[in-house]
Amino acid sequence: MSIEVRLFATLREGRDKKIYVDYEEGLNGNAIVEKLNIPKDEVAIFLVNGRDLALDKELKENDVISIFPPVGGG
Repeated sequence: MSIEVRLFATLREGRDKKIYVDYEEGLNGNAIVEKLNIPKDEVAIFLVNGRDLALDKELKENDVISIFPPVGGG
């Protein structure tokens, strides 16, 4: 089984907008961010199945992750 990871805005640079990560017991958001070589300070919003979740919470098979960078604007 796998977990779908959706990347947004600048996090897509050099990466696909959808990535599938093999599920393994104990997998959490920190591991996903590390596997994708995304610096933690570039993660502003981390959603699991549309809900905000801390990076250290364990993920489940078939979860859908959305990762957003900090966004500036005027």
